[in-house]
Order: sequence, then C-alpha cells, then structure tokens
Amino acid sequence: MIAIVFIVAIGILIAGASLFGVQGHAAAAAASASVPWWALAAVLVAFVGFFAGGIYVGAALAVLSLLAGFGLSDRPFWNFIGEMIWSPSTNFVLVSVPLFLLMGEVMLRAGLSERLYRALNIWMGRLPGGLLHTNIISCGVFSAVAGSSVATAATMGSVALPYFEKSHYPPKLVLGSLAAGGALGNLIPPGITFIIYGLITETSVGALYLAAVGPSILVVLLFTAVILYYSYRLKLHGDEASKAIGWKHRIASLSDLVPTALLIALVLGTIYAGWATPTESAALGVAGSLVLALADRKLKWKMLAESMRATARTTSMIALILFGAYFLNYILSSLGIPQMLAKFLTGLPFPGWVIMLVIIGFYLALGTFMEGMSMVITTIPLLFPVVTALGYDPIWFGVVITMLVEIAMISPPDGTVLYVLQGMRRQPGPITDVFAGVLPFMFVYMLAIIVLMVFPAIALWLPAYLM
Repeated sequence: MIAIVFIVAIGILIAGASLFGVQGHAAAAAASASVPWWALAAVLVAFVGFFAGGIYVGAALAVLSLLAGFGLSDRPFWNFIGEMIWSPSTNFVLVSVPLFLLMGEVMLRAGLSERLYRALNIWMGRLPGGLLHTNIISCGVFSAVAGSSVATAATMGSVALPYFEKSHYPPKLVLGSLAAGGALGNLIPPGITFIIYGLITETSVGALYLAAVGPSILVVLLFTAVILYYSYRLKLHGDEASKAIGWKHRIASLSDLVPTALLIALVLGTIYAGWATPTESAALGVAGSLVLALADRKLKWKMLAESMRATARTTSMIALILFGAYFLNYILSSLGIPQMLAKFLTGLPFPGWVIMLVIIGFYLALGTFMEGMSMVITTIPLLFPVVTALGYDPIWFGVVITMLVEIAMISPPDGTVLYVLQGMRRQPGPITDVFAGVLPFMFVYMLAIIVLMVFPAIALWLPAYLM
C-alpha cells in the first residue's frame, strides 16, 4: 500500500510540473533519451513482477539484465559478462564481508553475546523499562562487531527473549525494541552495507565508518527516548532485582564486557587509527573471536564448521545479488539511463531537498516489499549520479542510504528482522505483535533521517576532522 501511494504521488508531482509548462532540462532529457520511456516502463514492470513472483534476487537481476540487453541494446554485451563478474569478485574490499559475518557467527556460538547481555542488564536494569534499554544498548554494542542487522537481531533475540518470559513487559514493546536494536547492525560500524556502498560508488569505507558515528548515537538516543516515554506511560519501573545489586557485584560484572570490548577495539580501533583497512581489521576480528572462544573453551570443530557454513550461505547470497546487479548496471549504463535519469530529475522545477525527499520516499516504499541489501545494490548505480548532481556529499548519502536500509529491515510487512524475531518467540503470538511494536521505533528512525538532512554535519564533521 505504501509503495502504491508513493508511486501515485510521484506521478502527480511530475505531471504537475509538466502541466505548469516546465520544459527546461527535464523535458530536454526526456526528449533526447536514447531509450524510449515505454521500454523503461516495461523493464520496471518486469522488475516488480520478478520480485512479486518470489524469484531469487540474484536470478531475477540476471534475467532482467539479459532481457534489457537483448531488447534495448544493439551491443554484443555477452562478450563482457565474464569481465563484469570478475571485477567485483576480485575486489579486496569485498573480502571483509564474509570475515565480518564469520566473526559474528563465532561470537554467537561461543556465548560471548550472552555474557554481554547479562552484564549490561545489571547496569541498565535500574532504569524505567530497564530490560528494554538493555535490548537497545546490547544490540548496539554487538553491532560494533557483527556488521549485520539480521545477525544482531538473531543473536541478541535468542539471548534476550528468555529474560522476558515471566516479566511484566508488554510483548509488543519487547519485540519492537529488539527489532529496533537489531536494525542498528548495519548502521553502527563495521556495517556491511557501507562496504557494498563504498564498493559500488568508489567511496572510502573508512570515511563512511567515521560518518556513521554521529548518526548512530542520534538513533540510539531516540530509541532510548521512545522507551522512556512508554515506560512512564505504562509505569514500567526498574527491575527490583537489579536495584538490589551492590556496586561490588556491578564492578565485577564488567569482566563480562571485556571480550566484546577487546573485539571492538581490535576491529574499529585499527580502522580509526589508520593501522588497518576494513578488510584487514575484519581478519583481525575473526582471529580475535577465535582466540576468545578458545580461552572460554568453546572453540570446537563442530562450532567452527557451523559458523563457516552459515557464513558461506549468507556470503553466497550477497555475492549472487552483487554479480546480478553489476550485470544490470552495465547494461543500463551502456544505454545512458543513469545519466538520463539524473538530467531529468535535476531539471525538475524543485529545490534539491525536495528531490532528495522524493528519493527517500522511494526507498521507504521500496523497503516495504524488497530486502535491504538488494535494494541498495540494484538502485545505487541509478540514483547515485542524481544525488551527486544535486550537490549532496557521497559520504553523507552513504549514511542516509544505510539508515533507509535499516528502516526497510523493520518495515512491515516484509521486514527481514521482524520475521527473524517472530520465528524465535517461545511464547506463541501473531506476527502483528512485532509489526505494532516496531512502528514507534521506525517513525523515530525516519525522524533521524530528517534531522540528518537539516544538520548534515552530524555525519560529516568526524570524517572532515580526522581525514
């Protein structure tokens, strides 16, 4: 429904511009297009049809590329398919993706996430809605080593949900806070979306990680404000057990935070200090997680095999999507479609911020039926030239697009994180509990993007200061 409303609104917007006699560059771009609009519309319909039909994203992109190539281009593009796939598959930056995934899988199976949650609960439990705050903070801390929203939600959900089985917390708010916390997995460095975005747009991944620090803090503070609001409204007081814990026990609990803190320092510290690239820091993180698992006597061949199998499955999915997107991008670029789209949108009689709001609305609508990573890989090659032509900073847009991916991850009815948490519930309940619980957090996430548009320095000051 959101997608349909958005498409209709954009149609009215552009039609209104035409009715008021707007010609300019937009009309000239449309008139001089080497590809007719009806052909582009057919490609778009095929694109939506493939995803609506449940075809695997990688396969859908590859088939769409072949259809567009044979139907719209007279060039022998098939002679370059191997080169197109070889280029991204041999990129050194992309190696960090399976490494970060493997690190998160090892942490999950080594029990480090449970120690993290238990220690944070001792400190956060005294606050109104204490366990809910623990959900957000523990997800945020775990995100700093996991790099994936799904991995963060699955890991912390498996640890946190047993704490709530006999508590007074509303299930909707519990699931909503876990979904919101899980969504931080890609935004807080070392998020995988930044790596993919940097690879496609040739933007520094290290600069993107620095730019994400301010927005990450902003989003966590907004999530905390939402929890405080509902805690006072529903009278969710602090946990009595946590209040009874003395300072001696609290200080002792900090030892459970040491393993995660060491990994964060190893991964992010080496990146920010300039001692290692994101790929090298990911390798250090994997080594560190294995050493910590060995120290806890959790490192076994079975655990390692399960971690590597799960990593290989996720990496293969991402790689197939990436290869299909590169193929499609090559076809569309050879037809001049990105340049044509950039000229058309920048030629409309609207300020740049209005066009940016249209792009943000497009992603919000797309996120209701499309997986976040697929959304980035398939659309960035088309929209990145538009954004840069409007004068927006590529690093700033990388942060915004990552935040939009996170919203897509928690957007009903197709948010991946929502179904992960629903599948992990021990107490039965409808999926609508998760949908209703995440909505307040999703709206404040959108508010954070608006704040970032008004105050772009929140994202850009740290890269400008340190690089």
